[in-house]
Amino acid sequence: MKVEFFRHNIDDGDIANVCEALKGTFLTTGAWVDRFEGELAAYSQRRFAVGVTSGTAALHLALAAAGVGPGDEVITTPLTFVATSNAIIMAGATPVFVDVEPETGNIDVSRIEDAVTSRTRAILPVHLYGAMCDMRAIKGLADKHTLIVIEDAAHALEARRDDVAPGELSSAAALSFYATKSITSGEGGAIVTDDETIRQRATVMRLHGLSKGASERYAGVYQHYDMEVFGWKYNMSNIQAALLTGQLARVESTWSRREKIYHAYRERLAGAPGVGFPAVGDDVRSGFHLFTIWVDPLRRDEILNTLSSRGVGVAVNYRPVHLARYYSETYGFRVGDFPNAEHIGASTISLPFYAKLREEEVDFVARSVRDAVA
Repeated sequence: MKVEFFRHNIDDGDIANVCEALKGTFLTTGAWVDRFEGELAAYSQRRFAVGVTSGTAALHLALAAAGVGPGDEVITTPLTFVATSNAIIMAGATPVFVDVEPETGNIDVSRIEDAVTSRTRAILPVHLYGAMCDMRAIKGLADKHTLIVIEDAAHALEARRDDVAPGELSSAAALSFYATKSITSGEGGAIVTDDETIRQRATVMRLHGLSKGASERYAGVYQHYDMEVFGWKYNMSNIQAALLTGQLARVESTWSRREKIYHAYRERLAGAPGVGFPAVGDDVRSGFHLFTIWVDPLRRDEILNTLSSRGVGVAVNYRPVHLARYYSETYGFRVGDFPNAEHIGASTISLPFYAKLREEEVDFVARSVRDAVA
């Protein structure tokens, strides 16, 4: 048996939506994007959503629209994909890492205050694997030090913690619709926010800083545009939005299926010697984006390779960002700077985890893990 690491949930209805968009006048940002943004805002329980080309673009735009820029420091986690800290650099700021909780892999809120300096402008927490950080505590710290909070919610579209949703206690949250996300357009992302100023700035900045997009300029009598601010080419297309709209309507049912698979994995791997799991608190409704196990770091690559050779798709989420060559050479980070993140990064294996996973595939993966670890 071979079990791919991921399979998307695109169905015939989604394909039909894309065909309809392709038959329209505007393939770039237009009515499909407007519709998706409205439905995404409603699902996320936020006032606004701004569709963009990637989760990285969403992070960058959210930071820029909130006023983060050159000379600023942004506190974040080293246990994430490089896009998180790259977006901080793209905004002109400097990433400042703090270590993570050994039980969850999420940023350790108790360490954030010690990292605050006169240059600190924002906190950028990452909801790792789909389990949200303690946003109430982070909000309290941010208010105490007059800091902006931008959430990396790329794993957490469906997540909640303490009845708090992404973007509820922050200036904005960035979402990703990359190929392996619960809803996908191959590449894509969005900002969700209650802040009208951030929504307005991000909407302009996502298209070179222009005052009018193509659909506004050409839909009726031609209208001139102006470049109001500096911006980037991050605007979501109608094709992307058409592909996402139907998936968003099914997001709760696909989440429910992943929740069942999560518990099936936990049941089949319970008590397996040498296999640990990230903790998910009782107050957390995880987005169930990744199913990750933690094994002996001295054997991780051996186990990883054994699983791969047996037909089990695997990944590593994540090797710590501060040990990547660019970050170590540019900022001087070294092994030992963030030991919890380093231990998890050396221990972690992500298993196949998606709504189309069959029971027999779950059984096969779990048996393969037990065999490989043994």
